[in-house]
Amino acid sequence: MNIAILSGSARANNNTLRVAKALKRIASESHQVNIVDFQEYDIPLIAQGTLNPDQLTKFQQELIHSLAEAQLVIVISPEYNWSTTPELLNMLHLLPNKPFMHLFNNKVFSFVGVSTGKGGKAPALHLMQILNKIVSFANLESIIAAKIFESHYTKETLDASGESLGNEAYDNGIQSYLDYTIEVSKRWHK
Repeated sequence: MNIAILSGSARANNNTLRVAKALKRIASESHQVNIVDFQEYDIPLIAQGTLNPDQLTKFQQELIHSLAEAQLVIVISPEYNWSTTPELLNMLHLLPNKPFMHLFNNKVFSFVGVSTGKGGKAPALHLMQILNKIVSFANLESIIAAKIFESHYTKETLDASGESLGNEAYDNGIQSYLDYTIEVSKRWHK
């Protein structure tokens, strides 16, 4: 299965990328996984223009290609002012239109919220609601996976390369989330 992981924080040394790397480490044993790192984000604000498919930047090409190839899309966002990041919101305002609407069709979408403390649920639920609306409004054949993962105390549980720091409850939680999400994806793409 092809999995795209959108690491939705543009901040340097962000915790979101730690979680993305951890998910890739676990899932790469059996699946093709690509991380799109939003530290390179350069999509114009919706009021500033659109994306021309013939003039995409390196980041835009990587994002478009990863979404096009993916059967499962995992979107990871830090808790940013009790919601998701402006970059993810802007991407979701701009991309689900011609000529990019196909990127949201025949996919399973799943969500992870990241926090430095105890939190992360709000961005995952917000993204879930937005993607569900896109799928519904555009009459696409995609599904929103029900289970989310809340990455609590991320710096205390994962190092910068996404390796576990030995928190058994965290490790079991991320594994359970990934197992569930992949099983839903297998059923959907059967």
